[in-house]
Amino acid sequence: MNNDFGFVRVAAAVPLMQVADCKFNVHCIKEQITEAVNEDVEVICFPELSTVGYTSADLFFTRRLQQNSLQALQEICAFTRGKNIIVLVGAPLQVDNNLYNCAFVMTDGDVIGVVPKVNLPNTGEFYEKRWFTSGRATMQQTDSGLVPRIPTIEIWSGDVPFGPDLLFTTHNYCFGIEICEDLWSPLPPSTQLAIQGAEIIFNLSSSNCVTGKNAFRRQMITQQSARVHCGYVYTSSGVGESSADVVFSGSTYIAENGDILAEGDRFLRRSSMIIQEIDVERLRIDRQRNTNFTKDQHGHYRKINVAPIEDGAVTVEPIHRHFSPSPFLPAQGDEYAYCSDVIAIQSSGLAKRWEHTAVDSLIVGVSGGLDSTLALLIAVQTADLLGYDRSRVHGVTMPCFGTTEMTHNNAVRLMEGLGVTIHEIPIKDVVTRHLSDLGHDLEKHDTTYENAQARMRTLVLMDMANELNGLVVGTGDMSELALGWATYSGDQMSMYGINAGVPKTVIRYVVRYMAENLYSSELREVLYSIIDTPISPELLPSDQDGNMTQLTEDKVGPYELHDFFMYYFLRYGFTKEKIAYMAIMAFEDQYDEATIRKWLDVFLRRFFTQQFKRSCMPDGPKVVGVSLSPKGDWRMPSDVGILD
Repeated sequence: MNNDFGFVRVAAAVPLMQVADCKFNVHCIKEQITEAVNEDVEVICFPELSTVGYTSADLFFTRRLQQNSLQALQEICAFTRGKNIIVLVGAPLQVDNNLYNCAFVMTDGDVIGVVPKVNLPNTGEFYEKRWFTSGRATMQQTDSGLVPRIPTIEIWSGDVPFGPDLLFTTHNYCFGIEICEDLWSPLPPSTQLAIQGAEIIFNLSSSNCVTGKNAFRRQMITQQSARVHCGYVYTSSGVGESSADVVFSGSTYIAENGDILAEGDRFLRRSSMIIQEIDVERLRIDRQRNTNFTKDQHGHYRKINVAPIEDGAVTVEPIHRHFSPSPFLPAQGDEYAYCSDVIAIQSSGLAKRWEHTAVDSLIVGVSGGLDSTLALLIAVQTADLLGYDRSRVHGVTMPCFGTTEMTHNNAVRLMEGLGVTIHEIPIKDVVTRHLSDLGHDLEKHDTTYENAQARMRTLVLMDMANELNGLVVGTGDMSELALGWATYSGDQMSMYGINAGVPKTVIRYVVRYMAENLYSSELREVLYSIIDTPISPELLPSDQDGNMTQLTEDKVGPYELHDFFMYYFLRYGFTKEKIAYMAIMAFEDQYDEATIRKWLDVFLRRFFTQQFKRSCMPDGPKVVGVSLSPKGDWRMPSDVGILD
């Protein structure tokens, strides 16, 4: 199977070090390079000034330390020969009588570029302008913009590109470099580097630790990676630095588009490293969708080609990444904020529609299933929000051929517990007459038999809305819309589709949250029963014991799989093979590969063939970041072929 799905394995390393002891530092750096090579890391990043130590102070001016640092760089560079890895090392470098704080980019025994630090801190505990010159001094202003004043420097390996305007391109990704304070500046160099094509930013840092600073630093890394849709690899000096005035903790982060993928332990008294895979394909898709992400033609940036040592493209399996089987759901600990947002978005959207239409009531078909339960809960929340009596919410149960005693009782108990107006309108007789008028055999339980019930329920709700001057609140969810698991002009239609932007996994999650946090024990018991009830349209007769005979997930597949497929297809447009690959990793303890691929085929087939139901779907609020609305996120011809 082709696993070249755009993953790049990177490492952020913190070597054990001693200030001004280049031999010791080189030994530790080489050990970590070996470890990274054994882990098939493509790029390893070491801290700022890692050959000598950031706290070398006025020793930076000494010729001996400068010479020792150059010898250290040569030894590290020679060590990379024959190894399929790119190494980023921080070191001081004298150029034209100026000393620069630099990042050296090495691979296969060569230095392929040197990037000087641009923003030099010179306040509080930092005095870098005492020793170093800003990388801005290597550039000069011309009519066409900034261009290199010192385009190359001569070192032991020959002429090497030099300057803050360097981008490094490999067989399948591009990266740029900024150094420590650059990230803290009002206009970080990584912003322009990303606009010019860098998909991963490496930051060689030596940031000290004071209370609260690590959280702020983490926040900056997260925000910058999100702002410019990039991977961000950050490493900072550890406890081996001098503690004369400050302490360094060895912070390491690997972020991707606003998410922290890996975070290392701090204050370790040994070398440490974090490894993670960055998905550059995902980053490219986000950049394509951001129409403001356009290249600044006035900037002058040089691209350095980094040829792979091994022949052919390198493929990386994301063995360090965890793919959540529930990508729509929040991380643990974020339940309150997440569910509060879902409830607020839905109830605010419905409140606006209720006020705008000036109707007297809301009409909700209540089946005793998950979707109608959330719709009714949101309708009640909306009435409370507007200060209306809950009796203006009308719940309607419409038992027919497949309605079980359990779901019917749950529907009635739910409506009673919420204090809404209850209507029970059995439709069995009218559906039977309707099917008889069509000449349809009642023993023939086919699509006509099922859809007649769904359409009759919608007819009842619509006519009741006219009778009560009300608005029919749709109950169908986003997962059903994606699969087309709805009767056209039946449950596919409403006057406002409150659940249209909420996937099935989210509905279950939010209903459980509301049960545990918003309602009394009696109503909580009903909600738990509904949550535990198998998902079913209940359109086929129950068995002789009154149990359901029609289970949705037996027919179309598990909703947790479909929501996973839907997330990565809608949000990132990933290929079928990449979605399958990620799903196999995410659900390795739940489903085998054959099962995942089977239901992925079902998802894609149904998604493409059922677009016509979405093309005329009612209004409904976007909730989880993606939507199937033909007026918003998803516009697709109803007769397009399947992208397989």
